Amino acid sequence: MSQLNILELNPSHAFSVKEPADNSLNITVIDEYELETTDLSPYNVLYITEFVDQEYLLNHKEVISQFLNYGKVVVFCGHLFRDWLPGCSLMMPKKINSYKDYYVQPVPGASLFEGVEVEDMVYNKGVAGFFARGYYRAPKDAEVCLTFTDGKVITYIDRHTTNGTVIVHSGRSLLGYKSDRKTTGKIRNQMLALLEQEVAQEEVK
Repeated sequence: MSQLNILELNPSHAFSVKEPADNSLNITVIDEYELETTDLSPYNVLYITEFVDQEYLLNHKEVISQFLNYGKVVVFCGHLFRDWLPGCSLMMPKKINSYKDYYVQPVPGASLFEGVEVEDMVYNKGVAGFFARGYYRAPKDAEVCLTFTDGKVITYIDRHTTNGTVIVHSGRSLLGYKSDRKTTGKIRNQMLALLEQEVAQEEVK
């Protein structure tokens, strides 16, 4: 089984915090505008987060499509507003009438959010709405992992639209949850475990 080898696009936005190197993970970070000139063959996961330049990705969407054609995994965490990710609808903002409209519910059996308390996802310092404010129309046969309480999809896994796997989340980076004070701190490790599983499944196809 191949080692998990992640290539992350860095949007270099004003809100980014430079993390110390984690030698236990094989994550290579490049400037987002280097995507078209980077050899992607060593990588089995392409990881894309909020604040990425979606106009640039739209102009080079064939790079992403080709990566998926090779049976690899693409992750996008954020609000899609340009059509560069195969099978993914544009994100739709959630209509909010009350703070309770921000409440989420993990789908039973979804390992990504196993053991994560809803209150820890919904609230940050007593304020609701930081985890997710929009939703996607999941493709047919996609595995839904997390929804709002009205069933609108926040997180899903699409193994059918392309030769590879597309993981979409309408909030911020799933690898960014590291808190040891809240159950959301489990998400990072569970996301890495999910990626390992998806890479292994793609290899045996």
